[in-house]
Amino acid sequence: MEGTFQFVTGTATMCLYDLASLKHRVEEPSDWWSIPQDELAEVNAGHCLFFNLGADGLYEVAWRVDISETDGEMQEMQGVQVFHLQVPSGSVFLGAAEDVSGGELEPDESCEGITLPLQPGNVACMVSREGNHISLTIKPSAQGHNELDSLIRI
Repeated sequence: MEGTFQFVTGTATMCLYDLASLKHRVEEPSDWWSIPQDELAEVNAGHCLFFNLGADGLYEVAWRVDISETDGEMQEMQGVQVFHLQVPSGSVFLGAAEDVSGGELEPDESCEGITLPLQPGNVACMVSREGNHISLTIKPSAQGHNELDSLIRI
């Protein structure tokens, strides 16, 4: 399964997460993730990946779901960063971070992004960027958390 889409962000951030993983954030203010400690805690727990892009604007994302192998068999590629995510329900949003769950809202068809149907479990997310073009590959993984000291920047 693969595709491309475009989104506009006014927060210079893209997010990827299973909707069930952030149910506990729905009642919080919509910008809860703008607090770096909260953002990093959710990323390290494997609940959400926030990709800080460095600039607002229009981005094109080429995404691919590859179920052929686990991340243990991945080859390192130059410029590619790997992060891990838990997928409890299989309904995974990929798009502008301003559409992340919060403010009593969750992503819907009006949001700047897409919802991917994934197999529940853990996934590895390999991401790279060249200008305003982002490439993202999602593969099954044994690991569902991260151990980062700082926010993700691509």
